[in-house]
Amino acid sequence: MLNQSLDLMYAALADGSRRTMVDRLSRGPASVKELAAPLKMSLPAVLQHLRVLEESGLVRSEKVGRVRTCRLQPEALQAAEQWIADRRAGWVSRLDRLEEFLNGEEQ
Repeated sequence: MLNQSLDLMYAALADGSRRTMVDRLSRGPASVKELAAPLKMSLPAVLQHLRVLEESGLVRSEKVGRVRTCRLQPEALQAAEQWIADRRAGWVSRLDRLEEFLNGEEQ
């Protein structure tokens, strides 16, 4: 299940327009109109990108009246952070062992 959610998240972040939206949402909630403003695409295209972000779990939106407001779901990023941290820890450990080995060769 974790790998599937990571796949969806990384696929969602693979697109520059979606990363722009996530970057904007990292500063706080925004309406669809606000998210669309810097992008050179139609509103239906923006909505399709938002749907991908919502399906990945990165973004949640709610509609009040005629305004749809989107919010970043920071807990969704925690899974990716943990996955990266686990890989980093493994590599650091291997590099430390390599350093010990190489230092032993020098003596």
